[in-house]
Amino acid sequence: MAEPAEHQATYEDLLRVPVRLVAEIVNGRLVTHPRPAPRHLRASSSLGGALDGPFDKGHGGPGGWWILDEPELHLGPHVLVPDLAGWRRTRLPALPETAWFELVPDWVCEILSPGTAAGDRVEKLPIYAEYGVNHVWLIDPQLHTLEALESDAGRWRLLTTLNGQDRVSLPPFDAIVFDLSLLWAD
Repeated sequence: MAEPAEHQATYEDLLRVPVRLVAEIVNGRLVTHPRPAPRHLRASSSLGGALDGPFDKGHGGPGGWWILDEPELHLGPHVLVPDLAGWRRTRLPALPETAWFELVPDWVCEILSPGTAAGDRVEKLPIYAEYGVNHVWLIDPQLHTLEALESDAGRWRLLTTLNGQDRVSLPPFDAIVFDLSLLWAD
């Protein structure tokens, strides 16, 4: 007996997901997970704060970026929601009027949690590479680590792994230095 064809998730499926969940379409599947936990939120909020002034607003740094929390990215058939993403304003002079972005970000940050780490690494990283994201940071608030990846012709190259209280000055935000410990809740 033949297996029934798997339903390819649609944007309408995504819109039916309760707002208490984060919903994405990854490789044709609707993927949901709970809103981030406090340690996850602390890491994301603190990183956004460290980058916002120097890169988004140009205070103490070069400016020229849009740095946004949880943007909805439409990358071909995929709908992804990274924790943070950034676009150089030379590529995205103005924010879109839609609730999503079709232009690929220059940088993406995923805050790893036990429920999302495998999907972030195994499913989302290849999509980010395929669609041309240049830099990805993976932050684990439990292990207190930051992994910086750079695209090399569509393949991820690990630049470094930082941990604990290391000083951070990494592409594409190497114009500033901040302490990684700013991201941890403990």
